[in-house]
Amino acid sequence: MESNGWAFSLDARFSSLLLESMADGVFTLNEAGKITTWNPSMERITGYSASEAVGKKCTLLNFNRCFSKKCPTSIQECGILQFGRLDSRECFLRHKEGHDVPVIKSARLVMGKDGKVEGIVETITDLTELEKARRKVAEANERLGEVHRFDRIIGKSHAIKQVFSSVKAAAASEATILLQGESGTGKELVAGAIHYNSDRSESPFVTVSCSALAESLLESELFGHVRGAFTGAVRDRVGRFEQADGGTIFLDEIGEISPLIQIKLLRVLQEREIERVGESRKRKVDIRIIAATNKDLTHFVKSGEFREDLYYRLKVFPILIPPLRMRKEDIPLLIGHTIQAQNEKTGKRIKSVTQSAMRILMDYNWPGNVRELENAIEHAFVLCRGERIDVFDLPVEIRQMEYHPDARKSIGSSRSRPLGKKLTPEVLTECLYECEWNKAEVGRRVGLSRTAIWKYMKKWDIPLKQPA
Repeated sequence: MESNGWAFSLDARFSSLLLESMADGVFTLNEAGKITTWNPSMERITGYSASEAVGKKCTLLNFNRCFSKKCPTSIQECGILQFGRLDSRECFLRHKEGHDVPVIKSARLVMGKDGKVEGIVETITDLTELEKARRKVAEANERLGEVHRFDRIIGKSHAIKQVFSSVKAAAASEATILLQGESGTGKELVAGAIHYNSDRSESPFVTVSCSALAESLLESELFGHVRGAFTGAVRDRVGRFEQADGGTIFLDEIGEISPLIQIKLLRVLQEREIERVGESRKRKVDIRIIAATNKDLTHFVKSGEFREDLYYRLKVFPILIPPLRMRKEDIPLLIGHTIQAQNEKTGKRIKSVTQSAMRILMDYNWPGNVRELENAIEHAFVLCRGERIDVFDLPVEIRQMEYHPDARKSIGSSRSRPLGKKLTPEVLTECLYECEWNKAEVGRRVGLSRTAIWKYMKKWDIPLKQPA
């Protein structure tokens, strides 16, 4: 008898310690619906101490949802008597200080051997931190959607307007997209614009750089693996294709993938299913694929380095993103946008660039495209001490470019077109900057009337007034 009493005492002490150490809130009710026990986590979650809660009804917590309705005033009206249990109901309770606390609530009816109700045990999981994380994810997705709006693709040139048109058409379809363009032209921005303006915008947008990983690592990254598939695979891992389920996966630098990955990717495109490394089970994925390359894939197809069938599967709807040197009339707009972004980031109040600096920026060939231009303006922000970026604020490799203003002037005065080039939007914009937007002077230089210059500016969407 003594040993049985000791065991009972020990069990009671362990039970008490267990309740005290639990992160979840636990409380019990008697058959009349009054609180009988209240662990420390309930004090933390609700703000009510045990002395304040014990003896009160659970209506003290004012749950907004319990068996699909608000907490009843009487235990006889509570659904727990009818159903005997409540599993993981997400709801809110009212904190002592008056604010709502997101929680998961579970409950169990306790019956005696005689079939009578002895009480109720309820557990409460605090979701406050999870709710904060959810809000952060929602805010991040909203910001990401903002970043990938159509109007984030800056430009008014004919070439960029064609890109706009293609992006809108692609967003309205489910076709596989192949983005082609040099490094720095904004392929990921275009891919994001397609996704965030499509019906999949609420689902994941997953980006993978295919050149960043070796073949074996890329295979695991894309398809996932099971435990024991290779040395170091200590647990199952979900691949990027599964992470993108329901949404879009963007495969950047697709021309870098190996023959093995090409075969596996072809299967994904054909069957919309994947196999994790080390597993034979097929898993269906609902994904939209956007691939991008800065290489000439047709050349790799001819040389046998890239599968022809995969190439045609990828380029169902190709979009060519022009290099910056082919749309120089967009440079002033891009500079203005970048200056605004850097002002917000740094707190500076730089207004524009000087005419001399703009002339150099317009003449430069931009092998790194938009990314290089953005970096050049960011570099200038570090050095600029006035309201306008000047020549010596620019990176040295840009300002050391060979430039002959006198030669330009003599060419212009002979009424020939600048440098003997055909009049294009780029040449016209360059000449406008040289002449400080004096259309008559531009006309004299290129051998056209002021009206003709005005018409060309309207046709090519070049601002009629010099940008600030």
